[in-house]
Amino acid sequence: MSETDELHDHLVRLNLPRMAELYETEANRAAQMKLSYSGYLNRLVAEELLAKTDRSIKHRLRKARFPALKTIEGFDFTLQPAVNELQIKELAELGFLTASENVLLLGPPGVGKTHLAIGLGVKACLMRKRVNFVSALALLDELMAAVAIKNLAARLEELSRLDLLIIDELGYLPMDKGRANLFFQLVNRCYERTSIIISTNRTFNQWGEVLGDEVIAGAVLDRLLHHGHIIAIQGESYRIRGKLKPEGKLGLDRKGAIGDNSTEPK
Repeated sequence: MSETDELHDHLVRLNLPRMAELYETEANRAAQMKLSYSGYLNRLVAEELLAKTDRSIKHRLRKARFPALKTIEGFDFTLQPAVNELQIKELAELGFLTASENVLLLGPPGVGKTHLAIGLGVKACLMRKRVNFVSALALLDELMAAVAIKNLAARLEELSRLDLLIIDELGYLPMDKGRANLFFQLVNRCYERTSIIISTNRTFNQWGEVLGDEVIAGAVLDRLLHHGHIIAIQGESYRIRGKLKPEGKLGLDRKGAIGDNSTEPK
């Protein structure tokens, strides 16, 4: 085996694939540029570091389990003027993660809550933070399963070790008392440790109805809002914009509910 082949083999075995790929090219370049040995090595190490960083980010994006990749840059603020663009861009700097603060996105379906939540989550992944995205229904089912196998404490601890937990679509279905209690335990465990982003179609005074208990709802909101940023969004759904029917036919009323706009009695 030649020295070149041996070096390639060593680099591969050391799990340095980018250096194994580039060392000959960089050696020729170093000779042309009359780089020192340390200069040549520094260029190789820098390339490997960039490659590993890229792989780390891809791994974090996969592990976050986003339903789709959305970015803050891809959010059209002109179509949703109710959103404070400056506030969102400040949150995208991720200072709220450092302070273990929360973000609550409130508004009717289709106004961009999930897009913004994912966009902030993607920003966090790019900064190599630990992120998990989950629907409220799936999360509570998961916690109920953890209770059944006597693994709740371990699962709550695991979730509280994240940098960011994104809970989507809270309030679309009411909780029973067991799930409401588990939700409180999760929020309480994450309090001042893990940032939580929640998207919900319910106003705060409706959370007692969602959780089925005014006391639990108050305790949950107390912890979420103590270090919380509130983003209230109004407007038409992106998914149905431009699809309204002419007056007198089936369409949408001004509150966004599907209905019959005709004057005929029902």
